[in-house]
Amino acid sequence: MIERVGPRVTGVAQDARSQARNRELALERLARRLAHGLHVPRARRPTRPTAASKRRRLDAKRRTGDKKAARRRVDPD
Repeated sequence: MIERVGPRVTGVAQDARSQARNRELALERLARRLAHGLHVPRARRPTRPTAASKRRRLDAKRRTGDKKAARRRVDPD
């Protein structure tokens, strides 16, 4: 919790003209900040590339290699 919101959690409000409304706003902000600090993000599960994406990547590599091979000097044989 300290890592996410810091060592001191406060909720300050000076928006409204009345002290009671400012107190309500401050408590709402404090509750929101505490909820944010207590929320545990879901762990990312690593996924594998699909067969189609592998095929697309290899095709693109092959096209790039062919393009570079076409730029090379031709042997006089």
